Amino acid sequence: MVTRAIGCRIGYRVGFQRGGQPPAADTPSRLARQWALWSRILAPLRPLDAPRGRVTAWDASWPLRRELTSVRRARRLVTAQLGEWGAHERTDTAELLVSELVTNALRHTRGALRLNLQLRHSRLLCEVEDTETASPVRAVADADAEGGRGIELLDLLADSWGSVRTATGKTMWFELRADDGTPRADDGPGAAREP
Repeated sequence: MVTRAIGCRIGYRVGFQRGGQPPAADTPSRLARQWALWSRILAPLRPLDAPRGRVTAWDASWPLRRELTSVRRARRLVTAQLGEWGAHERTDTAELLVSELVTNALRHTRGALRLNLQLRHSRLLCEVEDTETASPVRAVADADAEGGRGIELLDLLADSWGSVRTATGKTMWFELRADDGTPRADDGPGAAREP
């Protein structure tokens, strides 16, 4: 079929087939297809003020407000989620380290925050995303100091931790492992635990 373009609207080719009949449906032009492809590639996956998309039942994500009560809310979310996943033995450590990361993000960054949890096999990954690109700096705290020990706590309690730059800022993360029969990602929520 031969198509002759007689006009153009944004991203769509308007044409008529031979015989003066319009095509059955508007088709996107090559420019519109390329624009859609590039806008998907260049756009951030999700803004930080929205939860990250849940891939499986073993992923959880929550946006946090820029207020002091967000630290308490983050601790409650971690406790509830780990209880739902049946990973109670890691609750105290995860709760303490998440509250440190959220407190530091509130104190040293601006913009939106997001808390992410992921349980895979015997590994719990906790992330706090923010809009600041600068990595944390280890502070030398005096014996009397009330703060400045967050990185020391991460060193002592987490199996591994770090900071990764992202398109929207950075992600502070830590990992806790357990070999005590916690659920695996392929078991599904509420599955029986290994002895």
